[in-house]
Amino acid sequence: MHTKISATESSADPTSPAMFGCLRRRQCSLLAALLLLNTSLPSAVAFLPSSPPSRTSNCRQKCHINNADRKWPRTISTAVPASNDENDEYEFSTPAFNDADSITRRRLVLSLLASTSFAPLAANAIAPSTTVANAATPLAAEAATPIRILKPPLDKRTYETYTLPNGLQVLLCSDPASTTSAVAMNVHVGACSDPVEIPGLAHFCEHMLFLGTELYPEEDSFTKFLSANGGNNNAFTDSEKTVYYFELDASINSRFSEALLRFGSFFSGPLFTESATARELNAIDSENSKNLQNDIFRLYELEKDRVNSEHPYSKFFTGNKETLLEGTKRQGINLRQQLVKFYEAYYSANQMSLAVVAPQSISQLKKFVSEGFGSIPNREVNPPEDKWAFRVPPYGKSGLVPAQKNVVEIVPIQELRQVSITWPIEFASKEDRNLFSLNKPDYFVGWLLGHEGEGSLLSYLKDKGWANSLGASDNANLSDFITFEVTVELTNKGLGVIDDVCETIFSYVRMLQESPIPDYVFDENLQLDELEWRYSTKGQPVNYVQSLVTAMDKFPPSLYIAGPRRLALKESESKLISSDDPRTSFKTKGQRDILKAAYTDLINSLTVDNSFLTVFSKTFEGKTSKKEKWYGTEYNVRPIPMSTLMRWQSCVRAGSIGLAYPRENVFIPSESGLLVKKKQKQAPSKALTFQEKLKPITPPTVIRDDGDEGRWTVYHKIDDRFGKPKAFLIFQLLTGDLYSTPLKASLASLYQTCAADKLNEYTYDARLADLSYDLQVMPRGVRLTFGGYNDKLKDFASYVSSKLARDLDDVLPSNEEEFERYKDNLLRAYSAFKV
Repeated sequence: MHTKISATESSADPTSPAMFGCLRRRQCSLLAALLLLNTSLPSAVAFLPSSPPSRTSNCRQKCHINNADRKWPRTISTAVPASNDENDEYEFSTPAFNDADSITRRRLVLSLLASTSFAPLAANAIAPSTTVANAATPLAAEAATPIRILKPPLDKRTYETYTLPNGLQVLLCSDPASTTSAVAMNVHVGACSDPVEIPGLAHFCEHMLFLGTELYPEEDSFTKFLSANGGNNNAFTDSEKTVYYFELDASINSRFSEALLRFGSFFSGPLFTESATARELNAIDSENSKNLQNDIFRLYELEKDRVNSEHPYSKFFTGNKETLLEGTKRQGINLRQQLVKFYEAYYSANQMSLAVVAPQSISQLKKFVSEGFGSIPNREVNPPEDKWAFRVPPYGKSGLVPAQKNVVEIVPIQELRQVSITWPIEFASKEDRNLFSLNKPDYFVGWLLGHEGEGSLLSYLKDKGWANSLGASDNANLSDFITFEVTVELTNKGLGVIDDVCETIFSYVRMLQESPIPDYVFDENLQLDELEWRYSTKGQPVNYVQSLVTAMDKFPPSLYIAGPRRLALKESESKLISSDDPRTSFKTKGQRDILKAAYTDLINSLTVDNSFLTVFSKTFEGKTSKKEKWYGTEYNVRPIPMSTLMRWQSCVRAGSIGLAYPRENVFIPSESGLLVKKKQKQAPSKALTFQEKLKPITPPTVIRDDGDEGRWTVYHKIDDRFGKPKAFLIFQLLTGDLYSTPLKASLASLYQTCAADKLNEYTYDARLADLSYDLQVMPRGVRLTFGGYNDKLKDFASYVSSKLARDLDDVLPSNEEEFERYKDNLLRAYSAFKV
């Protein structure tokens, strides 16, 4: 799978509260689907739930070093709601932008610990657009004339972006239909700027800003204010940015205005008191302590140890009492003075971006923002990365752990088996880095290497009994380099033939390098991407505002919304795209050729000599000779034998072992298939009142009822609200026999695992085209759910249900080795939930 790694379909439960809100807002025509299931199955009830999902709030105690950024490439999954407001729309999971050092280091580390399938990641919301001016960005000079910001067709909100006199970039979104407001500040400095002698100082500074300001000296007064007004706040420190955000009920102007004043004082007059400095060290140390047994953090730190020790990415980012207290005392350093020095060196208005989403008008928001943030000092500092980016090579010179042509063997905490091949991709200049962000070649390379259909890398590895799942995407993501990774979650058999697994990966890479990529790969990805753009709907403001504020740091103003969410951002070599309208094809052959050239440059960088390996396995326990400094991770490092490197360089031809480019996707809906009879109603122009929210939604209609002893009860509800070309089908087959004994319950789980894995080659293309299915075997029976675009949904549902109900031999293990692979997956999943 591309970015999101899963051996099976999502395990999201359609009867859970989170699924209820989504299902109730979908057209669901079940009458025509009655023939899709074998009528010899137990009595069935197809239903639509009626209660909205519940949500929980974040708290500042969850502040963290950001090891879990959201990724750009498309996430394929079942349905997930994005909001719980009655006047908000609900949506299938859509792609979320991910921009820092990040997700592949977690891709498969815990891939089968929770279960053999994954719930989807909730997507960031989309945003509004209008005229903007004077917004400085890394990809475009400050605008002299108004710029139109591109937005999805269904977004009717208004916004404006501008720069305050002190240099602070601002993006405002006015959404009168929203009942909450959200605000995020992105300070363009992160843990890479920690002083060498004080690891963790940027993270510590993030914590300290919450503990009193000149205007509001009481510690935690902001958090208390938000709690009293239905809000919450949080923050995270990344490699090159620190993001602070909050949300609250903003129905009263004075309440929201005060919140902005309080929040703005973080950046204009924090106190950094001696007492708070001493106490907050305990919070930092506690945060670090809880991560010591976390395989994600342990792997992350060893990854950074392979970087050039002179490069700032090699630093220990989180910090603890040793680095911030004992270490500074030994060196005779006054921690508070260094904290103030760090703040004054980097917290400057010209290196900050602010995004606001609120129900107030643009003019009101501009007034509130000016009052709250206009006093932030502009120290006219340069971007922190100017000191090291494109000056200090990230690789090549020796790090604490050798990188290229070496393998690191790690003992994990959990029962993990995985191998990763990593390629560092260095940029020569800011211009190269910006072009990479616009063209997204890593998306296409990851899409191909991570494909799961017939002829794919994963399909071959599964057939050999070597792998359960595979992921491919960028990982570390900094101003001067990224790393690209392919990670394979191994079987026991695969762990014994790692060299063969790696050779297979290099065979597929060689095919990508030597055989021209078919045009339809680019064309289909554009079509699928534009479908998501066309039907994007708004979600939670607090997620949306974070997405906006991080995009402001990476894209020109016209692409604040489209940049993270669309492909082919360049119309020509010298011109960016300029239309909101969804595209069904490239405007010119030259536009596709721009992406092809960027893809070719990246794939040609994925060489054997430029790669290094990481292996996770409990089999290394007691056989290691090294221990990582901060997390105590036990590991070995050794050079890859020259004979092995030469073998990989002359790897077998992909075609000779059945590897091939993905076939054309037959599930992409046609334009005629996207037509709907009933157009979407106009979105509410203002937030619903409490009384309006209490008004019940029209319940589904019973269109067939065979009685208590009959076979079917069928409910139907047409989409009378959103007018989207999508349907949702839910089949509930009632029986109490499936979980009547522990053996039957285990067999039920095994059946789910088998079915999802055996159908994966067929369903993968469907999931890419936003068609989903979910099979759940539960104590009260079997539930089968389908969803997606109407055009191909019937054929998709008919095929899957036929395999599940009639062609059982096609979804059960075909041999003993396959059975053992499924059993191993379940046993390891169960072992992660010891009680």
